[in-house]
Amino acid sequence: MGKPLTIKESDDEKLLMLKKQTGAKSKVEVLRLALNLLELDIAKKDRIKRWKKSARIVGDSGLEVLNEFNANSDRFKNLP
Repeated sequence: MGKPLTIKESDDEKLLMLKKQTGAKSKVEVLRLALNLLELDIAKKDRIKRWKKSARIVGDSGLEVLNEFNANSDRFKNLP
């Protein structure tokens, strides 16, 4: 059996409203939908953190390469 969940009266009203709006069959289904959305949001935030970290790492080396191929770079002055 599941564990009992104590819900405030105001939360119960919100659950009933969301149940009608989402077409869920029960209040438990509304809670499951909410948990799924919360998990997706957390996963998205984790991906964004990883992307920012990767961009920071790659960004510094990218500037070095860009400066090497700059038109005013000394690298191209001695070409025949």
